[in-house]
Amino acid sequence: MPTNCTTAEISADMRSAQRTAVVAHVRPDGDAIGSVMGLVLSLRALGKDVIAMLEDLVPENLAFLPGSETIVQPGSEPLNLDLAIALDTATHERVGDRTKALLDAAPLLIDIDHHPANPGYGALNLIDAESPATGQIIYNILSEHGFPMDDAIRQNLFVAISTDTGSFQYSNTNARTHVIVAEMMEAGLDTARLARLVYQSYPLRHLQLMGAMLNEMQFRENGRIVSWQLTQKLMEEVQMRPGDTEGLIDTLRMIDSVVSCVIFEDIPGGKVRVSARSKNEKVDVSSVCAQFGGGGHRMAAGARLRGPIIEAAENFLKALEDEVRRLD
Repeated sequence: MPTNCTTAEISADMRSAQRTAVVAHVRPDGDAIGSVMGLVLSLRALGKDVIAMLEDLVPENLAFLPGSETIVQPGSEPLNLDLAIALDTATHERVGDRTKALLDAAPLLIDIDHHPANPGYGALNLIDAESPATGQIIYNILSEHGFPMDDAIRQNLFVAISTDTGSFQYSNTNARTHVIVAEMMEAGLDTARLARLVYQSYPLRHLQLMGAMLNEMQFRENGRIVSWQLTQKLMEEVQMRPGDTEGLIDTLRMIDSVVSCVIFEDIPGGKVRVSARSKNEKVDVSSVCAQFGGGGHRMAAGARLRGPIIEAAENFLKALEDEVRRLD
């Protein structure tokens, strides 16, 4: 675990910098985008020149987040930064090649994250593995050090926290999480509206993918492992867009016999993206993903394997079976 700096040190550097870039990982999810925009909007309210930058554009399902329309993709021109901040990104490379090249020119990089495997690649690092979401860390920094906090900022941070806790269902949810949400609601945040936008506004494509998943899912270990292979052919059939698979793995997790679930997804370059989840703290999917060069949290992790997808799935599932059998 890297040595952490204090939130006061981070606060001081954010206040002193005039031009800052805030970034997060490729294929951004709710925690990545919500954390970025929550922090960016607060710094902009201080009069700072702040760039919100992501290697991949905001997926359609999260485009409602206030300020997300100002997120840009990296270009070729130097940014002339005073400060760069990477959020929710376990390794420096995960910000993406073009983004990393621009950040490398910044005189100071701050790394704020909640992934326990984060090696601390910034000049200043704040890695809180006990926090269920990076959005929770950002909320704490802003509230503790008197940064601006308005409804738009709260919307972003609520979505960040809600999505990374599985709408407060996962075991990583802690007492502080609920205190934060209570504080947001007392300030007037409409959490019901946000829940509708996040969890009840899926495009038809999402349901088409879900139908295929339920028809094609495969079980192992007497129903304790369930997996699904999302092929390029199916993606083309439904005209899949970024964000359409969000939440699908949670449907697999609903099955009563399941201890661990996995989705394998074809990606360009002959690779296969693996998303793995566990329902039992004794089953460590991050250790399984680590065998294939990946990582993450004990109960939620990922990796990238060499294709084809059938062979990649078989190799990964054999390793996962060994992990699940430790319960016997």
